[in-house]
Amino acid sequence: MGKENKTSVSEFILVGFSDHPDLQLLISITVFLIFLISVLGNFTFLMLVYTDPHLQKPMYFFLSNLSFLDIGNSSVTLSTLLHNLMTGETLISFSVCIAQVYFFMSLTGTELSLLSAMAYDRYVAICNPLRYVLIMNWRVCVLLASASWAVGFMDGLSPTVLASQFSLCKGNVINYFFCDIAALMKLSCSNMHNIETVIFTEGVFLALFPFGLTLTSYVYIISSILKIHSAKGRHKAFSTCSSHLTVVILFYGTIMCVYMRPTSMYSPDQDKLFSLLYTALIPMLNPIIYSMRNEEVKKSPD
Repeated sequence: MGKENKTSVSEFILVGFSDHPDLQLLISITVFLIFLISVLGNFTFLMLVYTDPHLQKPMYFFLSNLSFLDIGNSSVTLSTLLHNLMTGETLISFSVCIAQVYFFMSLTGTELSLLSAMAYDRYVAICNPLRYVLIMNWRVCVLLASASWAVGFMDGLSPTVLASQFSLCKGNVINYFFCDIAALMKLSCSNMHNIETVIFTEGVFLALFPFGLTLTSYVYIISSILKIHSAKGRHKAFSTCSSHLTVVILFYGTIMCVYMRPTSMYSPDQDKLFSLLYTALIPMLNPIIYSMRNEEVKKSPD
């Protein structure tokens, strides 16, 4: 029976924002502009980093990885939404849906790990500036970035494999704008114990653990900044990590709004809105935040 139910669903219907038909055109234009600005902004930032010798530094190496992640995450989630909004076609095949689950989870996991690595970079820069070049050499930077990508893509594998084996007996309508594993779990009548255990374990490892490392880094960073006697020195030290801190707050803040709200506060419309924030708006804002708050980027030639 499980096998029959599992294989009977060959495609899903993505509801998206179809419950607001009067706003479809406005939503389509807004999402398209956000997607366009996000991709162009991150691509421009990448080109700037790789063509300007003054930006060949560890911090910008990590930022270029973040730009790759933002382009990937926007493409994975918003491309489907844009297609649905512009064509009215709401169907997505089972295989494409599972692939979307995998890449979304993997890219999100990679970003969580990368933000932690970037926090360590800022910690060394502020708390141990005289040894910064020695500690954050290119070998260490490449290892930290590679580990972030490897851990992220390994993280998405187990839940995706388990999701692909769900017995889907509760229809094929996904009340979301892309294939999210939580949405698939609502359609399944399989035993959720295994996948819930995997998601919880990986959540602790890839969300709480990196968040703890990031938080610890900033405790030391802020402590070091407060010990600086001159106001100018404190401002200069804080400016080197303010952009990263802003991105961390935005990213973790929106994720917490989606996944850590009480059940009584759950609303599908709010869930979609918060998901749009971290899949669309934050990737668009990241290059703007780093460009506007960083003197080296602002001084970089066009």
